[in-house]
Amino acid sequence: MKCGDLHAGRWKARIERQKEFDVSIAAKAEHEYLYDKLCEGKKKVRVAGPFTVESLSPHRVLGVDENDELIDGASEKEGSDWGEKQTFPQMILENLKTAGVQQAHKADKITFTSLLPWPGRYICAEGHYLEGETKRRAGIFIGPEFGTVSRPDLVEALREAGDADFDVLIACAFNYDGHATDLNKLGRIPLLKARMNADLHMADDLKNTGKGNLFVIFGEPDIDLLPSGDEWKVKVNGVDVFDPSTGEVRSDRADGIACWFIDTDYNGASFFVRHAYFLGQNDPYSALKTTLRAEINQEAWDTLHSDTSRPFAKPRTGRIAVKVINHLGDEVMKVFKA
Repeated sequence: MKCGDLHAGRWKARIERQKEFDVSIAAKAEHEYLYDKLCEGKKKVRVAGPFTVESLSPHRVLGVDENDELIDGASEKEGSDWGEKQTFPQMILENLKTAGVQQAHKADKITFTSLLPWPGRYICAEGHYLEGETKRRAGIFIGPEFGTVSRPDLVEALREAGDADFDVLIACAFNYDGHATDLNKLGRIPLLKARMNADLHMADDLKNTGKGNLFVIFGEPDIDLLPSGDEWKVKVNGVDVFDPSTGEVRSDRADGIACWFIDTDYNGASFFVRHAYFLGQNDPYSALKTTLRAEINQEAWDTLHSDTSRPFAKPRTGRIAVKVINHLGDEVMKVFKA
């Protein structure tokens, strides 16, 4: 008998023996399901809710029929349920025309009188709205369905808006690159960065009533960098917002800020929260203090409810970043050289 046949026979016998073990264990061993049996800790206090992670597919799913054949939307007849009914830019423009562009204050809203497609490389639509009694033309830039808008894309879109003689460029995106935060104008063309609501990912299942804040512009924070000996402090004065009725930028107080954070040693790539402050009108920690039922240093709590930061050392990278979030959940970041 050959060596190969002996080896194959040995493995066959071992597999058969393992199957006998499995059958014996399945017949006689006790089973216990380990899920849905939570262990409750009555003596522990939860100070934060459970965290969830949401993920969106970075691609579109192609449709197939009952025979697993790829559906060609271009060949489908009108009225068929198989073909793609609406592209992502078309859906955004339809909601943009109905909802308009909302800012932190309800009175500051850009309502389009018309919104038409535009054959540009970066600008996909031309919008008309009234600035007081004056008619204005706005170029509309739409970011990717899944992704972040970078600064170079906004610069190219602003150049295209200048060549087409638009009065303003309105960028609509789910997320903006941190380096695009301080880009608000190129030449004479102002840039309004509107953050799109994540509900637009489910626009096919929602009614387009125009009442939701689907497109919100959050202005640039008004921040002072104050030297304090060998250290630095940051003071938040408010937020500068664009007023569509006058076409000017006005400064609002810090009342519109819910919270703000500082990365005291910003590396240009990742924002690390080293200081956190909360400017809610009510004490944001009153419920937490009641829940913990513990003695808390009141002076320490008060430093977190402030528009002026605690002193911090000069950054090794030479830069600090300040992130401001309003009551609608919109955020903007500004980078300083210290």
